[in-house]
Amino acid sequence: MKKYPKEFLELAKSITNKRAKIVIDHILKHGFITTEDLEKTYGYNHPPRAARDVREAGIPLETFNTKSAGGKSIAAYRFGDPSKIRNNRVDGRQIFSKEFKKSLYDANNGHCYICNGKFEERYLQVDHRIPYEINGDDTNFQQNSDDYMLLCASCNRAKSWSCEHCENWIEAKDVEICLKCYWGRPENYDHITLEKIRRLEVTWQGFEVNFFDALKKEADKGEIALPDYVKSLLINYMKKKKTAEHND
Repeated sequence: MKKYPKEFLELAKSITNKRAKIVIDHILKHGFITTEDLEKTYGYNHPPRAARDVREAGIPLETFNTKSAGGKSIAAYRFGDPSKIRNNRVDGRQIFSKEFKKSLYDANNGHCYICNGKFEERYLQVDHRIPYEINGDDTNFQQNSDDYMLLCASCNRAKSWSCEHCENWIEAKDVEICLKCYWGRPENYDHITLEKIRRLEVTWQGFEVNFFDALKKEADKGEIALPDYVKSLLINYMKKKKTAEHND
């Protein structure tokens, strides 16, 4: 078995998070763990989440490609550079109180901050605007509700995937970059994972579904993708509005 520094092993063995502990113990015994191991041996349908738990606890992990039992290319994880331990993560994520979550829920009237869909509180998840892996938790986090937002499960997964593939997550870990990103401040941003992109999430609920269906019907008639059709309507509206203002 590969030898690790004492400090590294002490931190690794102090982790109590169940998913993280499984990953750590398996790597200590076998040298690495694959997504196939996590799915078939340990029953985790989303292996990257287990790996993320380890990273969030301060243990550096490297992702590499290997072959499954059937010869398919899959991801695997092994410990990274021990010198990159992040000791301020020993305790892992803070647990949010029901009162804290309720305050976030009320602040945005029960809407997901990304897609703006309205949900019951139980279907929304507390999200760090700046990914925990980059910034951790403030010890007085419940006094800084502006550092958090509520996301539906779908948007939370989309944000996780985007952040984990962002160069800032992988290399720089610059908080200021996150603060200017769509995934950190959807209400005021200038990039999406370092790309100059603007994005509008629109959710149609209740009686609004009728308007959505009508738009889709028109888009289908013109053999136009619905997002492109909606975008063209908005652009034409703004052009007409600008022309009218100019004539006035």
